Amino acid sequence: MGIPWDDIVVIQHAKNTNEPTIVTVNCPDKAGLGCDLCRIILEFGLRITRADISTDGRWCYIIFWVIPHPDSLKIDWESLKTRLLSPCPSCLFSYHFKQQSANPSPNQIYLLKVWIFDQKGLLYDINEILCNLQLTIQRVKVMPTPDGRALDLFFITDEMELFHTKKRRDDVCEYLMEALGEKCISSELQLAGPEYDGHLQGFSSLPPAYSEELFGPELPDKVWLHPLSQDMTTLKKPSVTVDNTLSPAHTLLQIQCVDQKGLCYDIMRISKDSDIKVAYGRFTSSVKGFQNIDLFVQQKEDGQKIIDPERHKTLCATLKEEMLHPLRVIIVNRGPDRELLVANPVELSGGGRPRVFYDVTLALKALGVFIFSAEVVRHSTQERQWEVYRFLLEESREFPLDSSKARSQIVDKVRRTLMGW
Repeated sequence: MGIPWDDIVVIQHAKNTNEPTIVTVNCPDKAGLGCDLCRIILEFGLRITRADISTDGRWCYIIFWVIPHPDSLKIDWESLKTRLLSPCPSCLFSYHFKQQSANPSPNQIYLLKVWIFDQKGLLYDINEILCNLQLTIQRVKVMPTPDGRALDLFFITDEMELFHTKKRRDDVCEYLMEALGEKCISSELQLAGPEYDGHLQGFSSLPPAYSEELFGPELPDKVWLHPLSQDMTTLKKPSVTVDNTLSPAHTLLQIQCVDQKGLCYDIMRISKDSDIKVAYGRFTSSVKGFQNIDLFVQQKEDGQKIIDPERHKTLCATLKEEMLHPLRVIIVNRGPDRELLVANPVELSGGGRPRVFYDVTLALKALGVFIFSAEVVRHSTQERQWEVYRFLLEESREFPLDSSKARSQIVDKVRRTLMGW
């Protein structure tokens, strides 16, 4: 029968602006639920400061302490609650949700065409509008023209699952044009047809040298220090330990790493894709920019401890790599121009990391760097699939891109924005 859907997700709002909002999820369990919930929270621009996860395999109880990031971000809490309900396996809610939407294909991809008078920061402005409308960008293609205009193609899905209605589609176009004002020439929204299959697949063939630098096992030597760390000699080196002695039925993973935006999502994504279920987990509050995480886990296939030493080694190596470099950021030469490449791992289910395009365009706008063209593509390596954001940057007097100092400043700003530092 399920439980009343109002009781599945409970949001307790913070009394003061400097306190977190508490989000509680209490529902039947399913594989990957923690990852799905963390992903939705990240999509709304919220940062998880603490988390408690508990499940007996049939029922789960999860508490998230969340804050908007940045603080000025306005959160639609009712929409967040509805979105958090969607992955929860509850019969009553499933019935309620389907009654609200007659859309037979909620995951269909639509194409938004926007003609604009191009200028610095406008790509971020459009991205911010789409996020506020609860639209998820799947692919992007930005094509400037010699006369100072640009055609932006956004392949998007509607998280409210209302694109099947003409009103929702018209409202999106009207809201976008009103928000952009005279900068917008026209906007058009339609179902992405088969003629756009090449854009939707979006697989890229990066030059081997770029691919090796972006995805290679030898990570950059640059030391990244968390700005909140009081000990500036402390390197950003995550530690992962495995203990099979404390519990008769679970393996304990203890993780210490630098705190960063999306940390809870990254760890739960790795667990989901590694076929590991978290029976109990605790993400503590950040102390001096660092966070301690305790996870009691089991193998999903048999519900047993993780005994195999090779699996220990692989899991620890994956966690360390993801904690150290959850996103890859480099600038490369593209003929006489400079191209900014940002890559993040794609979930086995096909989902990319939320709000990456938003954060990159925000960082470049803050620096005053002009984006000449942009696209989002997929790239496969032997180990995994990646989502790659490609930005062709335009030279300016403020940022002469042949200067190594300017390039380092851009990479540093983009990375810190992505990490929420």
